[in-house]
Amino acid sequence: MLDDIDVKILRTLQADGRITNVELASRVNLSPSACLRRVQALEADGVIRSYTVLINEAALGHKLSIFIQITLDRQTEDFLSAFEAAVKECPEIMDCYLMSGQADYLLRVVARDAEDYERLHKETLSRLPGVARIQTSIALRRVVRRQVAPPGLFDNIPN
Repeated sequence: MLDDIDVKILRTLQADGRITNVELASRVNLSPSACLRRVQALEADGVIRSYTVLINEAALGHKLSIFIQITLDRQTEDFLSAFEAAVKECPEIMDCYLMSGQADYLLRVVARDAEDYERLHKETLSRLPGVARIQTSIALRRVVRRQVAPPGLFDNIPN
């Protein structure tokens, strides 16, 4: 289980994933070797899933964020599995969530413009297995994007 030092390590790494181990150790009041062991344990336990770079899609010409609700013909395990396997093979799909409610899935894609999305819709989305309905919403602008743990995530963690 996580203790207070693990939580400090996680919060610090979320704020700056490029921090050196020596600086991280200093900020959480550990020796560098003890800090490294802690980070490696968090990685081994799957608490730290990966390290990544966040890319500004708009800076690379993909200015549209598009949210797509997908409803399948059927919600059987075979239909869900086939759809999910196909989605995993589509690099244009940035996120995919199995949902409760009216739609079965919520996808997020980015596109250069409406024509680029139309191509993606025609060549990829409409060909996914089991799709009965596609409903698209285009984001006008991002209001907030957080990459740090929300308040309360580390609460109630036994020491």
